[in-house]
Amino acid sequence: MIELRHLRTLAALDVTGSFTAAAERLHLTQSALSHQIKELEERLGLALIDRASRPVRLTQAGRRLLALAGQVLPLVDEALVGLKGLARGETGRLAIASECHSCLDWLLPRLRDYRARFPDIELDVLLSASFDPLPRLVDGSVDVVLSPDRREVAGVAWTPLFDYEMVLVVAAGHPLARCPFVTPEALLGETLLVYPVERGRLDLFTRFLWPAGVEPARVRSVEGTTLLLELTALEQGVTVLPTWACSRPTRAGPVTTVRLGERGLSGRLHAAMRECETALPHFTAFLSSI
Repeated sequence: MIELRHLRTLAALDVTGSFTAAAERLHLTQSALSHQIKELEERLGLALIDRASRPVRLTQAGRRLLALAGQVLPLVDEALVGLKGLARGETGRLAIASECHSCLDWLLPRLRDYRARFPDIELDVLLSASFDPLPRLVDGSVDVVLSPDRREVAGVAWTPLFDYEMVLVVAAGHPLARCPFVTPEALLGETLLVYPVERGRLDLFTRFLWPAGVEPARVRSVEGTTLLLELTALEQGVTVLPTWACSRPTRAGPVTTVRLGERGLSGRLHAAMRECETALPHFTAFLSSI
């Protein structure tokens, strides 16, 4: 019933005290402005303007709506400025979660460059959402999910980023360290250190061990890439990581990498976003920057 244009008109009349000046302020004809006020008065069944006064004054009902205008219009104007900035890629939010738990070493330097180009984008990396982030992408609490495990989800668009190789990481003195590559059977007697996710979501099992009918002697869940590397260096087991995650030095000692199979085990990293927002400029800029 009451529209924003009505509130803007009452505010202009209160400031100028004149139909003519208010019409000029709002880029309307005086006739259009008068018609707008009369229409609203008929809808409400109340007089909003004391037309006998000079300058024009608002009635009690008019002042009530003017108070509403003072609350609503600044919020609307602020939101409009933000939406225009969003459309231009100047403002917005980019909350990132990753199912690729070793991605931070690769991602953070790129985010520093992105931040320098888009200083007003609200940027966040949500570590707490890393183990099952797709539901949070769908409900809007996360904006981008980085994952090697592409799954069809309604309303989610996937963009392939790049291919990479998964390698076996072992302590430098481990017997497998001298091998040019390992077969699935070579891991039969090993303790395998893995992230705490379902085995069915780990390429090591689904594409390397299980097709060969192999189960390692023990599987131990470990939270975090740093701890995986440190425990491997301490000869508490072996682990499998992307090549980019294996270059960091460990305090416990040196580690080395071995190819999984003669031809290696490759993966592909994807970025998942909500389909309805893939065209937002700060999203497309993020994809182009990584």
